[in-house]
Amino acid sequence: MASSSSPPAATSRPAWWKVHLFRGMANDVRRRAPFYMSDWADAWDYRVVPATVYMYFANILPALAFSLDMFTKTHMQYGVNEVLLASVLGAVVFAVLACQPLVIVGVTGPITVFNYTVYDIIAPRGTNYLAFMCWIGLWSLVFHWALAMTNACDALKYVTRFPCDIFGFYVAFIYLQKGIQVLSRLGDAEPFYLSIFIGLAVFAVAYICGEMGRGSLFTHPVRVFLKDYGTPLTVVFFTGFVHIGRMRQVSLEVLPTGIAFEPTDAVRSWLVRFWNIRVGDVFLAIPFAVLLTILFYFDHNVSSLIAQGTEFPLRKPAGFHWDLFLLGLTTGVAGILGLPFPNGLIPQAPFHTESLCVTELVKDDEDKAATPASMATGGGGSAGSAGSADDEGGEFKGHPRNTVHARVTHVVEQRASNLAQGLLTLGTMTGPLLVVIHLIPQAVLAGLFFVMGVQALEANGITAKLLFLFRDRSLTPRSHPLKQLTRGQWPVWAFVAIELVAFGATFAITQTIAAVGFPVFILLLIPVRAWLLPRVFTGEELAALDAPTASPFTMESVGGNYGQGETQRQPKKGQARGRGGLFVSSGAATVVPSEDPSTVNVRQRSREDLAELGESSGESGPVVIEMQPTGGAAAAASPSRTGMHNRRGQQGSVSNGSVSRGR
Repeated sequence: MASSSSPPAATSRPAWWKVHLFRGMANDVRRRAPFYMSDWADAWDYRVVPATVYMYFANILPALAFSLDMFTKTHMQYGVNEVLLASVLGAVVFAVLACQPLVIVGVTGPITVFNYTVYDIIAPRGTNYLAFMCWIGLWSLVFHWALAMTNACDALKYVTRFPCDIFGFYVAFIYLQKGIQVLSRLGDAEPFYLSIFIGLAVFAVAYICGEMGRGSLFTHPVRVFLKDYGTPLTVVFFTGFVHIGRMRQVSLEVLPTGIAFEPTDAVRSWLVRFWNIRVGDVFLAIPFAVLLTILFYFDHNVSSLIAQGTEFPLRKPAGFHWDLFLLGLTTGVAGILGLPFPNGLIPQAPFHTESLCVTELVKDDEDKAATPASMATGGGGSAGSAGSADDEGGEFKGHPRNTVHARVTHVVEQRASNLAQGLLTLGTMTGPLLVVIHLIPQAVLAGLFFVMGVQALEANGITAKLLFLFRDRSLTPRSHPLKQLTRGQWPVWAFVAIELVAFGATFAITQTIAAVGFPVFILLLIPVRAWLLPRVFTGEELAALDAPTASPFTMESVGGNYGQGETQRQPKKGQARGRGGLFVSSGAATVVPSEDPSTVNVRQRSREDLAELGESSGESGPVVIEMQPTGGAAAAASPSRTGMHNRRGQQGSVSNGSVSRGR
């Protein structure tokens, strides 16, 4: 009798035994492998060339700015060539082998802080800095591979916009701080004041070009040109501008460079002698490697999530576990070569996806039914403030609506643009181009930091909520999600206050010798959001104040978004749950979410045949199903681009759960 009540032996196994080693990596490769050939074939698209050129400049210009910062603070251990080669390493490996080739990999602001903080700690001990960094990279390789093998990326289901916005806010202020630090090191008198003028002028012109590219002035091709090439042309212009008139008599500090394809320190070779180090220092590198792994686990995966955000209508599956394995490989190789450790770039990664978006011009009335009245917690704060609450759905007072606007139809998902920009970066290490780079004044790089910082702040959800709080309430539409909270505005104030306190603590830590430990603080934001904030805010408030970072289709690699299963109803008999939460007849269609959470795209393919899409163009394009928004920031974060046309110019809609195809 006693034996009948005892649990089965399988249930008594310890929890660690239930971890299916390599499961996540194997599933990632299995899902993405059928699309590998199409990743190269799909590169024959007109968007790939401008995206390649745009990302080359968007990646290399910040890299040059970071190289100046590390060159100064690590006493020439890292320079231009090391940063460029690190970007090449990340680009080639991830473009060829990654499951998420849209993610741009290079040297970031947080790793810059990490590198020179380690130098400040290690240099007084007389330890060989590059050898010590190599051991950090090798230990981190082991930790990355351990995380990938044990499916640790499944925890990404708990990552929402809350920690991402705080981290993005921190990165934006790091950019601004770096710009100020560059200018403050340029002495005084004439060079200092001219540098301030040049830095502010670069910021103003590049920022205006970006705003005009997103505005309504001039024709569409002109706006696209300004958006894609405004910043690099600004750098070229002001590099020559300082040689006009009496300014040529002022000696400005320029970007230090080295010999083509050689390390900055000509004494060493590319192979770091990591064996020339004390045994104690080898083990001392372990805690630093743990911190680096935590930083990359969060930073790189967040970059991947944002690059595949809900606003992008992606069609190919993601793969976080396999990419984390590759990140460990590049970290170890970078350590052996004496390079800064590369990882996913913010904001370059989402910029890459955005540059590959194919748009079409549509009339407003075609999109009107599915377009939210305003923007909520997403990036940007101008939408919804031009008209009063009484103007919902109508024309703004004195300003008629535009008759047409651009709408994204699809993203050119391929590997060629990432690989090409990496090879262009490799070409930048040649002698003639290094001579050209050496002509760039440091003040121009300071202006670049200002541009990146301000643009990152504008796109941040914290900024959007602050603008909502300080905006005239009479000019905020009644349909704004944050205006419909039952407890008024205090949840918004409280949520923003928590975000600002977390940002302030993170930024304060990085100003001390304890900066090397800030990744732990960033990682702690995930459990705070998952388990602490639900005790303070209601589900309705969290739905409006926060949102999933990526769509359920993207998050399938890690088991879906947190809480997704609890909010969805159960399918009826004879139905299967689609990826977007829509119930369809088994085998009738595969549901993948569009960029707007209120819609999902349906392909006339069975779930089992989804892999075949990588090798065929599909017999029919996506059908858009217009559904009621689920509420929250995700449903109103950006103007809806629903009603996406398929190749035959058809549209679809849904009513009471049934799918219908428009004419």
